[in-house]
Order: sequence, then structure tokens, then C-alpha cells
Amino acid sequence: MRARFGSPWLLLLPSIVLLAALFGWPLVRAVVDAFSNDQGFTLDHWRRLFDDPYFLTALRNTLLLIVIVVPIQLVLAVGMALLMQARPRFASGHFYLWCVPLAISELAAGLVWLSIFGNRGYLNSLLVWLGLSQDGVQWLNYQHTGTMLLAVAIAEIWRATSLVFVIVVAGVQMIPRDYDEAAQVFGANFWQRLRHVTLPQLGPSLQVALILRTILALQAFAVAQALTGRDFPLLVGETYEWYSNLQNPAVASAVSLVVLAISLGTAVFYLRTVRAPEGSR
Repeated sequence: MRARFGSPWLLLLPSIVLLAALFGWPLVRAVVDAFSNDQGFTLDHWRRLFDDPYFLTALRNTLLLIVIVVPIQLVLAVGMALLMQARPRFASGHFYLWCVPLAISELAAGLVWLSIFGNRGYLNSLLVWLGLSQDGVQWLNYQHTGTMLLAVAIAEIWRATSLVFVIVVAGVQMIPRDYDEAAQVFGANFWQRLRHVTLPQLGPSLQVALILRTILALQAFAVAQALTGRDFPLLVGETYEWYSNLQNPAVASAVSLVVLAISLGTAVFYLRTVRAPEGSR
């Protein structure tokens, strides 16, 4: 094979060129734009970013969304995967039904939930019909940050849990049934088998799901935009705002570098903390 193609680097060349064009060059441009102006090196773009009252709010909202959404999605996905492992009736139907949100775009999902949480949405109509509220609740009012966070978190959980579910289901199917059956023979109950057999074997899949879902949660934009506009700012939304509406690509690049730094930091954290111990391999 090596003699036929001359060098293994020739096989890697298409991937290297693709990564350099689609990731390397935009990254270099973002760094150059964020740290330079016509006179050379500068930190003015970063000063302007940190002076913007929306930035720290967007950073707080994004981190809150990750802290709330990702653990809930992980627990739901593991529960759904274990239910699939039990092979209930119509298991294929359950699987496809839970995967339906994957086929819906982020903006469409936001509009669906806007019809629920809007002032005249289905939820307020239900509350008024039940007599629990006279005029409904202004869930998406800019003065109610907590209800806006709740609405965006619920929409994100509904939209993206199926992605984590698919990854966990693939991991569950890779676990040999012999381990679980052996634990049952020795008298382990369900929770003991889950803690000492299933979850340790799911470590690599959970690691992938956590990294992927956290990075995608950092990129959440359209759902929050459809539900709240800029009343509930997120980091990626601020990148769009600075680039498109405020016509300042340099500050937009600075925001994107913040997103990149958080993504790399969380990925390294998951790789180090969720990694299986050497002795268990």
C-alpha cells in the first residue's frame, strides 16, 4: 500500500487541506481580526467587547443554559436508552418517535415553542382555561429572565436530547449482555448493575455525548432568537449581532474566540474527568 501511493501523507492530504481551508484559515483570520487594526496589534476590540453590557449577560446566560440543559439531557438519554435495552413492545416506534426532533431545524423548533410560550400561546390558554391565571403569564417578557431561561431550556431539551439519546443507545448496544447477566447471578439489583456495570461501560459514549452536546449548547442561537430576540442574549447571538447588525467583524471575531476557548476548555475537562481508569480497560 505504501509503495503504491508513495507515502501515507498522500492519503492524509485531502483531510489536511479540508481542515486547513475550513477550520485553520478562519481561525487564523479570527485571531488576526480580534487582535489587530490598521496600526497593528491592539486590544481595543476586546475593551469594546467587555464594555458592552450585553456580553457578560450573554456569557452568563450561555453558561447557565449549559449547566441546566446538558445534565438533564444526559439523564433523560440514559433513561431512554435503558428503556430501549429492555426491548419494550413497539421499541422501533419509540426510537423513531424520540428521534423526530432531530429532523426539525433549530429555528423551526424555536417557532414551535414560541406558539406555546407566547402571550397568547397554548400554555397561557391552558392556564386561563383551568382558572390558574386570569390573563396568563408573560413567559418571554424581558423583565422575567427566569421564565425566559426556563422557556429556552425546555425548548433546547426537547430539540437536542435525541442527539444524546442516539449516541447513548449506540454505546448501550456495545455492552456485552454477559456482564449484566453475571451481575444478576451474583444478586446485584438494578441500581447496582447500573452503577457498577452499565455506566462504567458507557464511559466513552458519555464522553462523546457530553463533548458534542456542550459544544452544540454553546452554539445555541436560533431557538433563543425565535423565543426572545435579544432579550435573552447568548454568545453566538452576540457574534451575529456584532457581525451583521453592528458591522464590526473584529469584535465578532473576539466573541467567537471566547466561544472557542470555552469549547476547548470543556472538551479537555470532559476528556480528563470522564476518562476510564487505566486498570479498567
